[in-house]
Amino acid sequence: MLANRPKSTIKKLTKNSKIFKAIIEAIKEKKGENIISLDLRKISEAVSDFFIICEASNPNQLKAIADFIEEDVKKKCGESAYKHEGRQGQQWILIDFVNVVVHIMLPEPRKFYRLEEMWSDAVAAEHNDSIN
Repeated sequence: MLANRPKSTIKKLTKNSKIFKAIIEAIKEKKGENIISLDLRKISEAVSDFFIICEASNPNQLKAIADFIEEDVKKKCGESAYKHEGRQGQQWILIDFVNVVVHIMLPEPRKFYRLEEMWSDAVAAEHNDSIN
């Protein structure tokens, strides 16, 4: 029951879910495709609680999605990314919000690295419906 949980756990889950939701909405707004989330909370080797993976059709869209995610999460949740990588290579941009890590990839690197298969023990969910 939630009433028996420590308040810090509830606050963390609420903060994570706000960030998670803002990321999914930002990806959809910029027309990211094949959006998948992986719940890694039950995997002891995992580096975060969630991965969100999506595709961009070209390097310009890749950058636009990444920029908008960071801007929107900052605006809606007051959180800045802890770290981001891959902006120079323009193939795969990783944005690390500590408990939620976003992978924005072009189709070829996504097929090659197959993150969903690498983390196949995680509970996966698709987020390809339209924005409400």
